[in-house]
Amino acid sequence: MHMADALLSPAVGATFWAGTIGTIGYASKKLKSHLDDRKIPLMGVLGAFIFASQMINFTIPGTGSSGHLGGGMILTILLGPYAAFLVMASVLTVQALFFADGGLLALGCNIWNLGIYPCFAAWPLIYKPLAGDGRSPRRILLASMASGIAALQLGAFSVVVETLLSGKTALPFGTFLLMMQPIHLAIGIVEGFVTAGVINYVRAVRPEILDSSASSAPLAAGLPLRNVLIGFAALAIVTGGALSWFASAHPDGLEWSIAKVTGKGKLPEREHGIPAALKGLQEKTAFLPGYGFNPAAGEPKAREEKPSWPAVDAGTSVSGLIGGLLVLAAAFGIGWAIRAFRGKRSA
Repeated sequence: MHMADALLSPAVGATFWAGTIGTIGYASKKLKSHLDDRKIPLMGVLGAFIFASQMINFTIPGTGSSGHLGGGMILTILLGPYAAFLVMASVLTVQALFFADGGLLALGCNIWNLGIYPCFAAWPLIYKPLAGDGRSPRRILLASMASGIAALQLGAFSVVVETLLSGKTALPFGTFLLMMQPIHLAIGIVEGFVTAGVINYVRAVRPEILDSSASSAPLAAGLPLRNVLIGFAALAIVTGGALSWFASAHPDGLEWSIAKVTGKGKLPEREHGIPAALKGLQEKTAFLPGYGFNPAAGEPKAREEKPSWPAVDAGTSVSGLIGGLLVLAAAFGIGWAIRAFRGKRSA
């Protein structure tokens, strides 16, 4: 659900940028009062894991489409909404800046669509009431399914509204909506199962993490997190370095929906103005566009060539590992910056 700049007008892109920046400031302010320093490494490894997981598109049977994990619910359940939102913003910013996944004008919308709804809507209104004390695997599965589906449905609906507000007449509201919602329902079901699996793993290994996030309370002194951190770090390395070869070659839910409505995989980009300037900037910062050494990787044309599967590729592996490290560093940086600012204010 990574929107390209061609889907947005500068006014809509700027509006959601403003909303996203405001939410980042709000989340940072909230974390200054209760960020547990011991969760900063967890923010880093979870961010790296979500980055790597989003590289793996899975085929939606019978549609010719694919989807990928959003990861917002996993982050929110394990970190709480404020830290989760900042980590998700880090993931999407690294993807846009260094891998040209999602446009820079659209970055505010992408953070909003994939961050706001799981962190501040689905988690408090759906997951927490359904999961209860977070100790029942069945309730965790039910809560993960319901909240994951709701978050993706809201995000998909938001994409349609954003294109409507941008005046994209090539994507009529009703027709585009009828494409986006069902395909993201299927993706949401898979997301729910994956979320439940990850959360039940943490519940079995270190349930105190779930208790801490649910109550915004600090972790108990002396509670060992080493095994959890190593586990997620290993998952990020294996997922980004090798499992990413098994990503589906089909277009994702957004590209598929656009193609169904317009007959094309993407809308034409503007050659002048703010979108063109931001595209030029992205071309300078994206050193591994399309998650590979081939600049055309990830484009619809490349997908139509039906590459071999699994697509064993050194560029994909390097992208997964470097991207994970960049997100790890960004999340660490955010955590330590909040900690340092808090220290100065209290001094």
